[in-house]
Amino acid sequence: MESILHGVEGYMYPNEMELQWSVLIVLYPFITGLVAGAFILASLERVFRVESVKPTYRLALLTALAFLLVAPLPLQLHLGHPERSLEMYLTPHTASAMAMFGFVYLWYLMAVLVLEIWLDYRRDIVRLAQTATGPLRYLYRAMTLGSYDVSEEALRVDDRAGYVITLIGIPSAFLLHGYVGFIFGSVKANPWWSTPLMPIVFLFSAIVSGIATVMLLYMAATRLRQATIDMRCLDTIARYLFYAFIIDFSLEMLDLVHRIYEADESFHTLDFMVKTRLYLPHIVVQIVLGTLVPLGLLALTQLVNLTERARRGTYALAGVLTLVGIFAMRWNVVIGGQLFSKSFLGYTTYKMAFATREGLLPAVLLMILPFVILWALVRLLPPWTDGREAETAA
Repeated sequence: MESILHGVEGYMYPNEMELQWSVLIVLYPFITGLVAGAFILASLERVFRVESVKPTYRLALLTALAFLLVAPLPLQLHLGHPERSLEMYLTPHTASAMAMFGFVYLWYLMAVLVLEIWLDYRRDIVRLAQTATGPLRYLYRAMTLGSYDVSEEALRVDDRAGYVITLIGIPSAFLLHGYVGFIFGSVKANPWWSTPLMPIVFLFSAIVSGIATVMLLYMAATRLRQATIDMRCLDTIARYLFYAFIIDFSLEMLDLVHRIYEADESFHTLDFMVKTRLYLPHIVVQIVLGTLVPLGLLALTQLVNLTERARRGTYALAGVLTLVGIFAMRWNVVIGGQLFSKSFLGYTTYKMAFATREGLLPAVLLMILPFVILWALVRLLPPWTDGREAETAA
């Protein structure tokens, strides 16, 4: 208790001295956002017929699946008794936003993402079930679900069904991450979160982070495979990233202008927080390094005719800074929103432990886990469209 009081200034209610939501809750909206953004990028090729991004279509789907499988783990680790989370499926509580998220998650995972991946890969799965050897052969056979018909008519049915599922998946992806923003925006007791723009800001920042992630993964995977990067594809992805980023930044500035103009009783407290305790993560990291700099780099590639090598380097730097900025935004919302008292008369600090259940080490491991799953998915279902299949283990 003494260590907690050491970081408290002014008047704090007893339940506000120690933060209830830690870095794990920061990871929850960040990882979920990557899922929604990756799926939106994949839909550009399937629904909107943007053929130039086709090389990343399957990679985006597998990326969305890998991160979606990990998305609920921060919440599970945060719970003292994670097994109790099963009760929300057995006794649905429609008035609880967190309880209903489980149904939104399962809908998007099973009815949208997994089904679309299976339809898109079905012909490859059937081929691998017939050619693979060892234990993988039985795995591929199970993945066929007993359907070995790969005639032209059957594949046309798969394509039409996949198109319909993608159409359903676009609003589902919007719902998935917009729902995360809704969870924060509906907390009326916290003025940092309680804004109707919160779901929309979360949604567009998710699109930005997902596109940036797939772009970086495509560049890294192509380099590791010693293949040639499709610059037309890369330029198109970067252009859509730029457009989405402009919308996201405009929405955040709209929210800021609205808060400044409204200037309610919480404004002076929030203004103090931004100028002091959140100056580094909010002003320096989120706005300057994570927003203005990548926007400037992406704008540079649109205005100046750079060489391919220079464009690749610029895209890589912009993508990394974009992810840093989006993570900082999640940090400032989750952690920053808990650093001041509801009395507006006191402030506290957040000290992150290292090897505890909600410390830095579990957070780092949770961020590495989706990439491990993605590596396994890529080995199992190669996403490449250039005819160079990844090696399949015997």
